[in-house]
Amino acid sequence: MEPRRLVFIGVGGQGNLLASRLLGETALSAGIPAVVSEIHGMAQRGGIVESAVLMGDISSPIVSKGEADVLIGFEPAETLRALPKCNSDTVVITNTRPLPPFTVSIGQGSYPAVDQTLNLLQSKVKRVIALDGNALAEEAGNPLSLNMVMLGALIASGTIPISEEKMKETISSSTKEAFLESNLKAFDLGFKSVQ
Repeated sequence: MEPRRLVFIGVGGQGNLLASRLLGETALSAGIPAVVSEIHGMAQRGGIVESAVLMGDISSPIVSKGEADVLIGFEPAETLRALPKCNSDTVVITNTRPLPPFTVSIGQGSYPAVDQTLNLLQSKVKRVIALDGNALAEEAGNPLSLNMVMLGALIASGTIPISEEKMKETISSSTKEAFLESNLKAFDLGFKSVQ
């Protein structure tokens, strides 16, 4: 298979490391070679967290500047911050709900307007899929299921050769029973928001 390089970016606690791990497991179970790499950052303090899933014939687990085929952003400003990983053929899937950093909360910084962020992204990449993933997670009954919403949107985007059914199998086998129903519902809501 032709290599596909996916970058997941977000803030600590949003679940992007779990999302990338589940995607890597799904790729392997579908017979697609995959490598998952993580840069944890300051996750415990709400800092930036980046991970990557590389599929196909890949020799390096690193996604360099301009190499991302897909950027999945869990937070709009972090999506913007990861723009250098993209190129004119990149597909960006981004959550539109801001999670302002501490410096903004105490008035020592400003947060970029989300519509301006989306406009800038659209001028630099092939396609931007924007959704309020937090609202969909809340609708699913679990505000912590943003990662499942974003996985649903990713699979629906058609950017990678992984089916909805295969991804749901992995989610079902990797989720605690108490969260399974809400996680699958969140995945479905993310999937439907892109169709």
